Amino acid sequence: MERRQFVASLVAGGCAGMCVDLTLFPLDTIKTRLQSQQGFYKAGGFRGIYAGVPSAAVGSFPNAAAFFVTYDCTKSLLSAGGALAAPHVAPVTHMLAASLGEIVACLIRVPTEVIKQRTQASPSSTTYHILLATLREEGVRGLYRGYGSTVVREIPFSLVQFPLWEYLKALWSSRQGHTLYSWQAAVCGAFAGAVAAFVTTPLDVAKTRIMLAKSVCGQHTQGDLHQRGRVHLPGSLREGPPHFAVAARPL
Repeated sequence: MERRQFVASLVAGGCAGMCVDLTLFPLDTIKTRLQSQQGFYKAGGFRGIYAGVPSAAVGSFPNAAAFFVTYDCTKSLLSAGGALAAPHVAPVTHMLAASLGEIVACLIRVPTEVIKQRTQASPSSTTYHILLATLREEGVRGLYRGYGSTVVREIPFSLVQFPLWEYLKALWSSRQGHTLYSWQAAVCGAFAGAVAAFVTTPLDVAKTRIMLAKSVCGQHTQGDLHQRGRVHLPGSLREGPPHFAVAARPL
């Protein structure tokens, strides 16, 4: 990848990610509270809908920039030659590039996501207080609580979203005989993202509850917290599909 392309991916990806995260933040708060084990209203309901926005603002740009730079660099390298350069295996290239991009981006995303979601589920607390409490009670490892579950959720999301996005763009472009306009690429992205979000909602519920386990159970002892953190995912699984689909349906 040329330096110009690298800078373009860095800036464009970072700006796009920040705009999306901040614009849709109220919906993200509602989603987090719906998925919370406390229940929507106990987690804050419609109060403090922008709780946790500082964490999102700080993490959005570097997170999105890291993903798109890794995605574009990997895609360029894999497409440069060899078996993966063939057009018919392009979806495989996109899947591998997106997966690696998510693994790298999650190193930045998870700490900000932990603080953001805990603040969203505790609107009476501030982002700063949640950060201090997490570091004091769990240390730096607490900031990466749910890293594995986040990667497990994000990789399938990208495996669905990006190949579908690239396919829809190529299909639409070939049908009309020229490169897509920005709004057309956005429509393809919106559709691909909606499909990916629906498919991975169960994993997203599990990820959210793992990240919230500490703050949700704040009234328990350290031993209780440890035990609940260990059985958190199986408990979510026992609740079944209706609970997993809670954020995939409208309010």
